[in-house]
Amino acid sequence: MNRFEVLTPADLAHAARLLARQGHVALAGGVDVIDLLKLGIIAPATLVNLKNLPELHGIEPGPRGLRLGALTKLHEVAEHPFIREHYTAVSDAAREAATPQIRNLATVGGNLLQRPRCWYFRHPDVNCLKKGGDRCYALTGLNRYHAILGGGPSFIVHPSNLAPALIALGASARIVGPSGERSVELEKFFTLPSVDPKRENDLKPGEVLVEVNLPPPPAGAKSAYLEAREKQSFDWPLVGAAAMVASDGASRTVRDARIVLCAVAPIPWRSPEAEKEIIGHPLDAERARAAGEACVRGAHPLADNAYKIAMTKVLARRTILKAAGIEEA
Repeated sequence: MNRFEVLTPADLAHAARLLARQGHVALAGGVDVIDLLKLGIIAPATLVNLKNLPELHGIEPGPRGLRLGALTKLHEVAEHPFIREHYTAVSDAAREAATPQIRNLATVGGNLLQRPRCWYFRHPDVNCLKKGGDRCYALTGLNRYHAILGGGPSFIVHPSNLAPALIALGASARIVGPSGERSVELEKFFTLPSVDPKRENDLKPGEVLVEVNLPPPPAGAKSAYLEAREKQSFDWPLVGAAAMVASDGASRTVRDARIVLCAVAPIPWRSPEAEKEIIGHPLDAERARAAGEACVRGAHPLADNAYKIAMTKVLARRTILKAAGIEEA
């Protein structure tokens, strides 16, 4: 690990100026940054400590929705009564992340901004496409955990399980940087490798993710998040799915829906095809099954990850039914 200094900015504007300098990297919860430092993937001259900036903290529910500060701990999100009742998918996703010990340190912003868990990217001796090399080794190498949707030229999967739940509930991100403040829909915040293989999001030099804002859920809406892992202890999902379903009473006719997949694409993957299968129809097991099939209609598996197709179909179906409060027969 290289030698570095740690600077604590006086305010958000100061933080943005520091982070705009070459060789300066943000330090928040530190879970992923410390891993990247140890592996030699990053070697900053300076870490900019954001932990004392009050704008980045807090959970604020209200009539206009919900505000989550970027440095809010995942365990706070998982256990907050308002989030559990009104934004269930977000609570569920936060509860699934990592271990209780890590959830006490890991933050909302850190979960959204963590770098890929691809073993080629994380290997200090492999100069893959994401690190400035000329190819993605997963394409012809070991690719059991890689993308089946949206891949190319890099086939990483986005590691955040919180992002799909937030996108399913219409979240936006507030970002502050040297050029001022902007708000971006979280769905449009993440970047495909076909746009730029070296990055996963739209943050520009010096910009800080300050908070995530969620609107009030649509009338009659419920949400859910499910994921499948190889083990129930600390692990990243093989496949995950978040669903928001707004339906009309006894008829179960779906007025609005959002279905977003996790760990199958380089970004959190929203499926309009699946949504079309249920919007405007009474929801039942067959309709949910059709939506699950639609989720992977454009999938292109690699040599070792075709299993994700069947897993995605089942998990999406179960998540949709859970969000609608329908028990499978």
